[in-house]
Amino acid sequence: MGAHGEIIDISPRISARLAVFPGDVSPTREVAFDLKRGDAITLSALRTTVHVGSHADAPSHYGLDGRTMEQQPLHLYWGLCEVVRVRADRIGVIKRFGLADLDVADQWVPSTSRVLIATGSYPNAEEWSTNFLALEPALVDWFADAGVRLVGVDTPSVDTAESKDLPSHARFFARDVAILEGLVLTGVDAGSYELCALPLKLEGFDGSPIRAALRRE
Repeated sequence: MGAHGEIIDISPRISARLAVFPGDVSPTREVAFDLKRGDAITLSALRTTVHVGSHADAPSHYGLDGRTMEQQPLHLYWGLCEVVRVRADRIGVIKRFGLADLDVADQWVPSTSRVLIATGSYPNAEEWSTNFLALEPALVDWFADAGVRLVGVDTPSVDTAESKDLPSHARFFARDVAILEGLVLTGVDAGSYELCALPLKLEGFDGSPIRAALRRE
């Protein structure tokens, strides 16, 4: 999917229909002024979790005294990336995937410091499901050893929905690897791209929505 130079949107639409983790804050729009009511301008406010749709986790989200969102190095979120996919025969069979579950060549090593993983296990961003795949903690360490500084997934979390101790988040924190969650990678071919997924400069916050996009290299 995507010709050379074409921008590919990999973010879901943010609306009241967008699913969030149970107990988190769904998106709502509060209209203060409206041209249709005769006001001079239309002006509205958004209330929602900072982990809405495609978003960046700040280390403070899952690690005590971790960097908050405005402290994250900006270069992590813009540059060359590699998109890989979980093997189709592993979806629905496993709850966590490791290196052997990725549809990559033998002895594969990431070609860039950013890797996006298409699991295909969370196909509808407007329908909450707990059946999405998560990373094995050992895979986080493997990525870090291979020089990867950012990992993105097409699911709500790098851990399972039921996880309480969040072992993969813990390895991301220990290895200082950045996290993107909630990407939309349906139909995106495996391969090399330029990623732009800049978070907002939110002081003290534990995450930020992003408008993530790819451009084919």
